[in-house]
Amino acid sequence: MKITDIFARSKRTFSFEFFPPKDEISAVDFGINVGQLLKLNPSFVSVTYGAGGSTQQRTFALVDYLQNKIGLNTMAHYTCIGSSRERVNADMTYLQQIGIENVMLLRGDPPKGDAGFSMADNAFRYANELISFVRNNHYGFAVGAGANPEKHPEAPDMDTYLHNLKRKCEAGADFLITQLFFSNDAYHSFVQQIRNMGISCRVIPGIIPLTGYKQIRRFVDMASTTFPAELLEKMERYRDNPDKAYQAGLDHAIGQCTQLLEQGAPGIHFYTLNKSRAAVELFESLPTAFRM
Repeated sequence: MKITDIFARSKRTFSFEFFPPKDEISAVDFGINVGQLLKLNPSFVSVTYGAGGSTQQRTFALVDYLQNKIGLNTMAHYTCIGSSRERVNADMTYLQQIGIENVMLLRGDPPKGDAGFSMADNAFRYANELISFVRNNHYGFAVGAGANPEKHPEAPDMDTYLHNLKRKCEAGADFLITQLFFSNDAYHSFVQQIRNMGISCRVIPGIIPLTGYKQIRRFVDMASTTFPAELLEKMERYRDNPDKAYQAGLDHAIGQCTQLLEQGAPGIHFYTLNKSRAAVELFESLPTAFRM
C-alpha cells in the first residue's frame, strides 16, 4: 500500500527504520528484532541505502523480504549519487517488479575513505533532480524525502537549506521524514518555517531513543543536532551505569514523542539501529490514545 493512501485514512503513522544486516550473525539478530516489532503493527517500515549504493543488493533483498515474505508495508531508501540515469531507471523498474510502492529518495554520500569514487557522467547531483526524474517517468511510487530541522550540515545557512528543501517538495515529494533530533523546539520551529514557505506536506518527526553515553557524539556529528543540557547532564552522570543511562535516554524519547503527538505531529518515525528493545519500549510507552 502506498504511504499516501495510509495518510488519507490515518491522522498519525508509526514507522520503523532498519538497515541491511552486514553478516549472518547480524541477520539472525535482525530476524529476532523484526519478530518483536511485528506485534506493533507499524504503518510502514523503511530500509536504508548505504553510501554510494554500497548496500544496494542487501537493501533490495531486505525490502523484498519484508514486503513479500513478512507482509510489512515497506519503503526502500534510494540514493542517486554515483548512479547514471540508466541505472536509476533500472533500479526503479526492479522495485516496481517486486511490488514496492514507496521510496525514500535521497542524494546520498560517497563511501567514506573511497578516494577512487567518481560520479557517472549523467548522474544526478541533488535529491530534487532524482525526485523529478522518478515523477516524470511515472513509476507510480509514493515518494518520501529527508529533512533536517536544524539544517543540512553542508548548507551554509538555514535560509539556503529551506529553499533547497522546497525544491524537493516542488519536484514531487509527497512527505518528509526528519533527521533525528533531541529538542522538540527545533521540530516545531522548522515546521512553522516551511509552512510559511508554502510547503504543506506531512512532516514526520524522526526519533531515536538514546541508549548509551557513547552514542552522543556520533548522533550530534551525524545529524548536526543540538543536545539538551539536561539530557547531557544525565547521560554524563550515568556514563558508567549502562542501565540508568539507557533509562534516561528512553525517558527523554518518551517525553519527546508524547509532547510531539500532543501538539499535533502526524506520527513518529523510529530509528531502530536494528535494535528492537528500545524502539518497542518507546512505542509501547506512548499514551494508548495516540496509538489507536
